[in-house]
Amino acid sequence: MFIKFIAHPDVQSGNHQSVYQHLQAVGEISAKLATKIGFAEQGRLIGLMHDFGKYSSAFQDYMRLIIAEQTGYNPDNDEGSSENSDSKSLKGKIDHSSAGAKWVFEALFPHYMKLKQQDETLAPYALATAQALSMCIASHHSGLIDSLSENDNVFANRLKKTDEFTHQKECIKSADPKLLEQAQSLASFDFILESSQQLKTMFDSFELSSIEQDYYLGMFTKMLFSCLIDADRIDSADFEQPSNKAVRFQQTNWAFACDKVESFIAQFEPINPIDHIRAEISENCFNRSQDETGIYSLTVPTGGGKTYASLRFALHHAKKHNLDRIIYIIPFTSIIEQNANAIRGVLDELNNDDWVLEHHSSLEPEQQTWRSKLACENWDKPIVLTTMVQFLESMFASGTRGSRRLHQLSNAVLVFDEIQTLPIRCVHLFNNTINYLTRFCNTTTLMCTATQPLLNQLPEQIKPFGELQLSLKNELTPNIDKLYQQLERVSLKNLTKKDGWNETEITELVQQQLSAVQSCLVIVNTKAWAKTLFQALQSQVTDETKIFHLSTGMCSAHRKEILDEVRARLSNGLATLCISTQLIEAGVDVDFGSVIRFVAGLDSIAQAAGRCNRNGKQQKGSVFVVNPAQENVGMLQDIKTGIAATNRIFTEFAEADLLKPEAMNRYFQYYFYERHKEMAYPFKQDQTLLNLLSSNQRNINKTPFTLKQSFMTAAKQFKAIDAPVHSVIVPFNEEAQSIITQLCALDKRFDAASYRSLLKAAQKYSVNIFPNVWQKLTDQQSVFPIAPDEDVFYLSEEFYSQDFGLSLDVTNAQQDFII
Repeated sequence: MFIKFIAHPDVQSGNHQSVYQHLQAVGEISAKLATKIGFAEQGRLIGLMHDFGKYSSAFQDYMRLIIAEQTGYNPDNDEGSSENSDSKSLKGKIDHSSAGAKWVFEALFPHYMKLKQQDETLAPYALATAQALSMCIASHHSGLIDSLSENDNVFANRLKKTDEFTHQKECIKSADPKLLEQAQSLASFDFILESSQQLKTMFDSFELSSIEQDYYLGMFTKMLFSCLIDADRIDSADFEQPSNKAVRFQQTNWAFACDKVESFIAQFEPINPIDHIRAEISENCFNRSQDETGIYSLTVPTGGGKTYASLRFALHHAKKHNLDRIIYIIPFTSIIEQNANAIRGVLDELNNDDWVLEHHSSLEPEQQTWRSKLACENWDKPIVLTTMVQFLESMFASGTRGSRRLHQLSNAVLVFDEIQTLPIRCVHLFNNTINYLTRFCNTTTLMCTATQPLLNQLPEQIKPFGELQLSLKNELTPNIDKLYQQLERVSLKNLTKKDGWNETEITELVQQQLSAVQSCLVIVNTKAWAKTLFQALQSQVTDETKIFHLSTGMCSAHRKEILDEVRARLSNGLATLCISTQLIEAGVDVDFGSVIRFVAGLDSIAQAAGRCNRNGKQQKGSVFVVNPAQENVGMLQDIKTGIAATNRIFTEFAEADLLKPEAMNRYFQYYFYERHKEMAYPFKQDQTLLNLLSSNQRNINKTPFTLKQSFMTAAKQFKAIDAPVHSVIVPFNEEAQSIITQLCALDKRFDAASYRSLLKAAQKYSVNIFPNVWQKLTDQQSVFPIAPDEDVFYLSEEFYSQDFGLSLDVTNAQQDFII
């Protein structure tokens, strides 16, 4: 069948997708997704008009060249115009987003003017609606553009773009009449009136500061943008692989999952005192799961059974409120697989990917090709486990990769495990985002930790910037002080001294503890110290003792293999020594007889204590805090500040009280409140990301528009951790080597399903590395892209050590994986 206006070409079979088909499909999907956030018809309109510019002859000429040349298609052709005559020269030159963006704004603007005369109070929301919808369309290949940038009125200038470049008039003449009729019917006065009333009602329901209200308008825009991006990617992926459609938008059977978790819980007959305590915590969570959606906290000492208790709450809560999914946000990749397997075990679905998705690596390339965009994860599973980094990047990072997932945070339960690991500079951004999701998107959040930060008790001077709306009555643990007393299983000994501990003194302490209790865990702040102690103790321990090393230089599969062996030895009472960085602290289920912790934040020390006498086998386990004489933490600001606050606590509380809630609250006052100027994410002079994403008051440019945000500027400044990291696949074992080989071969026989499947499989074999290490590896030619046009890399085998993981020195014989 001849198709005059092609949206996506099928070079192989000639079964092209028409522009009309694509726009109708994206409109339907976008409306469905936007229903969750209460703006279905707004989602439908932006879906219908997002690729309106593809009706231009310039774009269709490009389509015909693609078909004639039999070359691959890249839809990201959105930055100007060109008179060149081949597909490569046209790539990136044809603007097909401005036509729809301008059409939507011009269709809605007269209704805004009419409404402004009728009701001045609704006018800002009407203008915000028109602007947000237009901006979503204009941004759908670049990431949300600025309304105002530092030097320009970006959105206003986009609307001024001439027809020579937008082809808007030609598109209006050429478009399918049914499409224009539908769009015109949607873009009515009632449409803008109802949207304005809804936004005003939402915001008037709460006493909001101007910063909060402007941030919420930005969130409204970002959520709609997410719906559009995901709808566009879904339809494009389904066109390339039609079999995907059958598994889209399936209703989750929460009743099945609830039955499974109850059967699992019923298996456990409480024997020890700790079993009864865990059962009581779980029962509290079950009872409170029937409460309304909102923000909750679960403050439980380490070893109190938070994983299963929070799962029980989340499953029953999702069933009660007919929510779409449960998302676990976890600080470290090292415990994602552990928690995922625990959940699969509860659901009796260990070999089934229909329920649980693990998404934790940065393997999805930052500079994405169109094919990698189709393959990237959109968190479309009932239970998702991801990292805090992935969560924050979905909220705030640049491009469209993370934005695609954002709408999945609506109509969901978000479980934040070890919430105290939230970066200080993200506090206000996080608080405002969670408040929006729970107030307006039918979302519940559960903040889990043994050391609850005071996100809901900020100093008065910064409350208007965004305080977490967590009520004290929403704590799921009825009597926290009593619970901490019941679960007290260790004694903490402060052994810090004026001149610090040298290497010999530390190794002697380790030897003493191994002799006394057979097992010892040493947790340090830097990889350098972990390596130093491991090498020093290798020759000192007895033949019966096995020594292990853990750090983030190892891929998660490597760390899991080590932890499995560690747990087996501990369970069998064998002499075991483990030297680890702080990755082992957050939720890793191990039970050592003794723990030695380099001085750090008191919350980290408490987490370390949770790895000692975890199951109450001793009357009291011993946790020793030491300060190394030489330690380079100058660049590790969080650790450095945490140490200073902990040293204050050491002078104010007796050793026996250091792990009690009162001491922890005091610690967070010192560590947290005294850094309140960092909480808005400052990045230069007096500018902050919070300002850019809300009122943008410091911008010298003026605009008549309601939305003043610098979305793209903020996104480019945002980094979830202190330095942007590269991710590389490491050849840890034969399976990892096979994955690398297959990914390299995909350059010749690409398909999105295989690419996505292989990237998912490669997650557990990836290591995140900082720019300085990346530079050294590239200088040594030890990292290679899987294909010339892909931003996914693998590591040469000779640079991966079975003891330490990724290494800058040659460790093994080289092997070539490319076939």
